[in-house]
Amino acid sequence: MMTFTELQNDRRKFLALTGLTLREFQQLLPAFEQSYERLYREDQTLAGQPRQRFPGGGRKGVLHTPEQKLLFVLVYLKTYPLQTLLGQLFELSQPRVNYWLHRLLPLLHEALDELGVLPERDGRRFAQSQAACGEDPRLIIDGTERRRQRPKSPEKQAAYYTGKKKTHTDKNVVIADARSKRISFLGSTCPGSRHDKAVADQEAISYPPEAVLYKDTGFQGYEPAVEETRQAKKKPPGGTLTPAEKRTNQRLARVRVRVEHALAGVKRCRAVKDVFRNTKEGDSDSVMEAACGLHNLRVHNRQRPLKS
Repeated sequence: MMTFTELQNDRRKFLALTGLTLREFQQLLPAFEQSYERLYREDQTLAGQPRQRFPGGGRKGVLHTPEQKLLFVLVYLKTYPLQTLLGQLFELSQPRVNYWLHRLLPLLHEALDELGVLPERDGRRFAQSQAACGEDPRLIIDGTERRRQRPKSPEKQAAYYTGKKKTHTDKNVVIADARSKRISFLGSTCPGSRHDKAVADQEAISYPPEAVLYKDTGFQGYEPAVEETRQAKKKPPGGTLTPAEKRTNQRLARVRVRVEHALAGVKRCRAVKDVFRNTKEGDSDSVMEAACGLHNLRVHNRQRPLKS
């Protein structure tokens, strides 16, 4: 059985299985434990009724400690095994694995939110959240697609199929900070066939007026109220770009690639990189938000100080 007590002694294995260092795990643990205690009080049953016996009575479960619970949900997000395999690792049946995942994922969200690392989800409040940073924002907007199982319904098959990826996908619009590579905004999860600009328009994102926004051709015509938007110039049909235009495109590409680095950090969680198998409504959006929060937690702890 995989236990926190044994795993914490192997630094490399711990990082490979959870995506966090031991220091980052211990930073997240108190907030996770407090969220669990708030939602599942010791003096009440799961139904919210007063307990008839003292807390702690009965057989000890395999996830009885906060460390083991947090380890369980992080291993799932990082490695994304079949629930049967995860049950073998933690000595649980497949139904109990499913039960614990849906019980613990909301608590992980609360813990990440308490640490202030979850991305903003409401486009109308994005400008306000950026104002707290205290510096002129340099932002990069991009769309990201994640593979999902082929839906059974013909209507859903058409909605989620994207010709670009030749598969069925979920899509999110994200905004990353060009300096820190932090995911500052995560849009709602929508079918992969929708165009990036249409999704961004639907989110109605409010930007700080002094922001500089970098974008690619998927957002052609997207001009929000910011100080400046920057996009590489396309080569005209049958023509060529001037040397000056090529140099400008190269400079823009050096900045815009940072959103790809940020998304690569998010997709260290295999739950948002592999084909998503969960069919319950809202699960795809939930794991994407958690993966962004874990990425932001790593960025916060591992970012090197900027050179003056």
